This record gives sequence, structure tokens and C-alpha cells, in this order.
Amino acid sequence: MFKLKETEYVKGMDQLKNLHQVEELHKKLMTETSKYVMQNWKEDSFFGSQFLNGLNPMMIRRIESLPDKFPVKNHMVFPDGNDTLGSEMEKGNIFLCDYSILDGVEANTINDKQQYLTAPLVLLHKNHNDEMMPIAIQLKQKPGEDNPIFLPSDSELDWLLAKLYVRSADFNLHELNSHLLRTHLLAEVFAVALKRNLPRVHPVFKILIRHTRYTLQINLNARQSLISENGVFTKFTASGGNGMVTILERSLSNLTYKSLCIPDDIKERGLEDVKNFHYRDDGLKLWDIMHSFVKDTLSYYYKDDSDVENDKELQEWIQEIFEHGFLSKTGTGIPQKFKTKQELFKFVTMVMFTCSAQHAAVNSGQLDFYGWMPNGPSTMEEPPPTKKNTVDEATILKTLPDMETIVKGMETVYVLSTQACDSISLPDFKRKYFTENIPCENILNFQKNLRKLSKKIQKRNEGLDLPYTYLDPEKVENSVSI
Repeated sequence: MFKLKETEYVKGMDQLKNLHQVEELHKKLMTETSKYVMQNWKEDSFFGSQFLNGLNPMMIRRIESLPDKFPVKNHMVFPDGNDTLGSEMEKGNIFLCDYSILDGVEANTINDKQQYLTAPLVLLHKNHNDEMMPIAIQLKQKPGEDNPIFLPSDSELDWLLAKLYVRSADFNLHELNSHLLRTHLLAEVFAVALKRNLPRVHPVFKILIRHTRYTLQINLNARQSLISENGVFTKFTASGGNGMVTILERSLSNLTYKSLCIPDDIKERGLEDVKNFHYRDDGLKLWDIMHSFVKDTLSYYYKDDSDVENDKELQEWIQEIFEHGFLSKTGTGIPQKFKTKQELFKFVTMVMFTCSAQHAAVNSGQLDFYGWMPNGPSTMEEPPPTKKNTVDEATILKTLPDMETIVKGMETVYVLSTQACDSISLPDFKRKYFTENIPCENILNFQKNLRKLSKKIQKRNEGLDLPYTYLDPEKVENSVSI
């Protein structure tokens, strides 16, 4: 495991004195992307772009009206009067990120010091250059005089601190919801149900077994070293401890089948035509390639819908997932049984996508985006400001994590972003499960399509200042194994 020499930089639980201390740590593990992040983390355009192509592309949605709890006025965000919120909403240019799941969550105590976790609302405007720009931030859910709406027109440090609270909230919700729950824990549900209900000769088993590799082991390790009572996440994040349980419970209650299927999720959030949205573009192409493979392969075994309905083992598999993974909640939209081939094809594609591509999208870039700590503070050590024009550089340094917390966080994201020496990417089929000619031909076609997509992604990335590599099939691990 990578280990920063803590004694060189950290004496006890020293408060951060300046960002040069973070730069010295960052040099030890800097990537090309984390270097870019370090150089651009203060920029509004980069801040906004991360809601599309950062570690957590699951928050942003297009809105047609403002929620009452976020009373932004036209003059606040369009002071020149050339645009209005109403006209820009009609054009589809206004977006919202709402961290209401974090509202009222009990924040952690780290090194005997109370920590703080906000539940912000972030308003974004897609400008004439197709940049996703933040135009208003409210750090708590309930509006009031002690909860100002921060704007780009405020003092530079007021606005920067507001964005830092958002990045910290996003870090905590990303790690527990988008990453832990929606990939690791769901992958465990799918893996256990697969091995309990489907024999090795079953075609669904043969398709999905490669996507369960090492998942149970890595989750066991996470329970021991990350989210246990003395785990790194528990001890050094704002949401560690009781807050972690609350967030996971709320996240599970908000989990839906549509949100796990990227075509449905993108449509539901109104993001179909947003430009420069690489997670969506690459993810939808990967979904289509996976769905074609699943459909062509399973159609060889299931000739009509009755074959699906009458497959007792298959029905027991989906029933167990519904009962134990989604607590028998019909509101999730998760199937309780398969009535048609199309239902089966979609669900198997979702499992495959969740256990490979989705995990890659929310995991592989952790060192890239969190290696520079101010872009993803694991905690904030001071309460959010209740008034404007109260922030100076000392305030920001006092609010960011202490040095021990910074070191632990950087070590952790380094480990979580490091591929295993025996990693297997999506196009690799080192173990053969199918023997029939048609399924084997489908595998070859699947590999061909994945490699074709990989070349297209690599070609596109050549023209980007910040390449988006996380859904390149050649880089996507085929299971949740880190």
C-alpha cells in the first residue's frame, strides 16, 4: 500500500497552515488529471463541469421551476437583465443539484473536534458557450437570513468557500450513495443471489459470473478497513459514524430501477441533449453494446416469453434480489418476476453495467479528482457562514480538514484508484463459460464492438483539455474488485 511519510508533514493533528502543504503531499501521487484539477479547482467552469464528467454525475438534473426552498431572484443571477430565469428555463438551460439527503445528518467528530456537513442546493446555467456554470449556492435546505444565497458576484473568497462546502457534500454523498451503495453493495446483492439460485450451466449465470469477480472479498475488506468502527471513512469523513447509517438508509429509500438504467436515468433527469457530457455519451454507447450482447445471447436459449416465465431458477433469482436487495419495495420499480424476454434482457444489462461501467465511472477517478484535497474535502471543520463578507484566507484554511485527515484521505483515494495487477477489462474473456457456437460468436462480436468504442473514445479524448477515460472499455474493470 502507498504510504505518505506522515511524520514529514504532520505533527499531531495540526491545522492546515497553507495550501503549499497540500501541494507537497500532492506531488507524491500526482496524475495528469489531478495536476489539471489543482490548476483549475477555483474556476467556475471546472466546478460546473464536474457535475457532468466528474466522479458523481448522478446529481444534476434539468429543472423547469425553482423549488420554494431556493428563492433565487432574476437580479441575483442575471444582473445585466439580458436573460431571466424563466426564459432560460424555457430554453432548457437551468439545472439543479439538490443534496437534500444530507439535511440534518449528524456530522462526525474527528480528533475531538466537531465537524460539519451541509446539504446545499446548487443552481447551474448552461451558458452560450455550452459551459455548465454555477450561478447560485445555498448551503442549507431551509431559506432564511442566516442562510445566504451565495453568488459569483460576491467576494472571491465568499464564493470559493461556498463551492468548497458543495465539494465536501458531494464527496460524502458520492462515496456513500453513488459509490458504496449503488455499485459495491448492489453488486454484492447480485452476486450472492446469482450463486444461490442459478446453476453454473444457466445462461444468465454464464453471462454474469465474470462480473462478480472479487466483489465479495473487496466488500469484506471495505467493511473491515473503511466503514468499520475504526475504519478510515468512519474516522476521517464528516459523514462517518451515525451519519453514514442515516445517509445509506435515505439513499436506499430513494433508489429506483430507472436510476440504475442509464438510458432511463438520463431521460428522467432531462439530460439527453446537454453538450460535452462524456459520462452520458460513453455510458449510453456501452449500455447499447451490452444490451445487444445480452439480447442476442439469451435469445438463443429463450425463444419466447413463456420460456422466461417458466424458468423457475430465473424467477427465484429475481425474487431474491427484490426481497433482499430492495426490501420488497414495489416503489423502486425493480421487477419481482420476469414476464417477457425484454424485461430479462434489460435487467441483465443493468446488472452487467452496474458491476462494471458504473463502478468505473464513480471509482476509477478518485485519485484524479480527490488527490488534490480542496476539490473534495472529506470534511469541513467550521460551520457554514451565516453572513456574507466574513471570509478571509485564514477562514478557509481553518475550515478545511486538519493535516492528519488530509493524509488519510489521500492515501485512501490512492488505494481505491489503483488497479490490481491481475485486473480484467470488459473485452477480456479469459475464462470460457459458453461452448455453443452462437453464444461464442456473440462474444467475439461483443469484443469487437467494445474495442471499436474504445478507439472512438481515445480519438475524442485527443481533442480534450481534460480527457474522460473512465468508460473506455479497455480501462473498465469487468467487476467491482477494488
